[in-house]
Amino acid sequence: MSRPRVVITGVSGVTPLANDIDSTWKRLLSGESGIGPITAFDASAYPCRVAGEVKNFNPENYMPAKQARRMDRFTQLAVSAGRMLMDSSGLKITPENEYDVAVIMGVGLGGLHTIETWHKKLLESGPNKITPFMIPMLISNMGPGQISIFTGAKGPNIVTTTACASGIHAIGTAFDSILLGRAKSVISGGVESTITPLGVAGFTALKALSTHFNDEPTKASRPFDAKRDGFVMAEGAGLLLLEDLETAKARGATIIAELVGYGASADAWHMTAPHESGEGMAMAMTNAIRDAGIKPEEIGHINAHATSTHLNDLTETKAIKMAFGDHAKKIRISATKSMTGHLLGAAGGIETVFTALALRDCILPGTINLEFPDPECDLDYLSNGTVKHECEYAMCNSFGFGGTNASVILKKWRD
Repeated sequence: MSRPRVVITGVSGVTPLANDIDSTWKRLLSGESGIGPITAFDASAYPCRVAGEVKNFNPENYMPAKQARRMDRFTQLAVSAGRMLMDSSGLKITPENEYDVAVIMGVGLGGLHTIETWHKKLLESGPNKITPFMIPMLISNMGPGQISIFTGAKGPNIVTTTACASGIHAIGTAFDSILLGRAKSVISGGVESTITPLGVAGFTALKALSTHFNDEPTKASRPFDAKRDGFVMAEGAGLLLLEDLETAKARGATIIAELVGYGASADAWHMTAPHESGEGMAMAMTNAIRDAGIKPEEIGHINAHATSTHLNDLTETKAIKMAFGDHAKKIRISATKSMTGHLLGAAGGIETVFTALALRDCILPGTINLEFPDPECDLDYLSNGTVKHECEYAMCNSFGFGGTNASVILKKWRD
């Protein structure tokens, strides 16, 4: 018995490039950067003073002001992207289908803005001044929870929190839920907003952030480049509507791409560093290929995790070679974090959106700032900009702290 087919019938995004997915995609294909000086707080004393902030975002365009005030910024971004997703997909939730629509999202750190704001209030004014909304504002599952409240989706409501792999693990979990018949439609992807004093200080203490390009912020994120010195924190949301094919066809949905494979693995190695061999990353890719029932040689494009850290970029290069053998040299690889920065738990969501749009439009985003190629990173990273390229299958990778790895494979949709 063949398993159900799962298709993507809507995408949305709120990113450092733009507050909607169409503008984000246009700027990405133009090779523009959304990275700039940190404005969310005074970062003048910080070694890292650049980030990928969502600019000119007004949550009241998507929800009443009273409700917005009772949400952390990450939840505001999630609800905004969720409402745009419903508009783009044309899905109407009714009493007849409300229990068939799930919300399964990735969130890495949750309400860091809320934690910092109310901890300061606690120290200044004491425990009796803490708002009763503090806990509901900061918990990670309020991202999918509030989307469910706003849309009326009453199917499974789940958050995946697996560091920077959260978004793809959410998409994989949504995929499995449809295959198992637990949902017919799933709002999935990822959201994150942690550009705060504590968030930036914490990642700086790990020596994970770029600190050498404060005066040239658009050059700070440079995956696979020999002068890369760390990733650039970013915020935003990237969502997809996944549906079983029969449901999508029955409502006349426009299909963007098909989701055909999901793979995951663990390094079982280190809290923050990937296994130096790339074995765990390679296994996630191999598992996704096996799940899709295709050969490695059929993958034509990869949206790489490509954080712009020395160890990650080198290890992912090794992993791609391990998973694909000689075919690795023929794969066209995009590192879109060079333009968006690293959206942490939202990275896999927005990058899967980009992968779907690349298949739909037969065009692959380039990798900017690859000026001094690392000789050990020697694959085709599209350093010469956007290219027209049609392929049947594309992969998106995400890898996170704790050694957690995830990959998904999309297929070009053909009527």
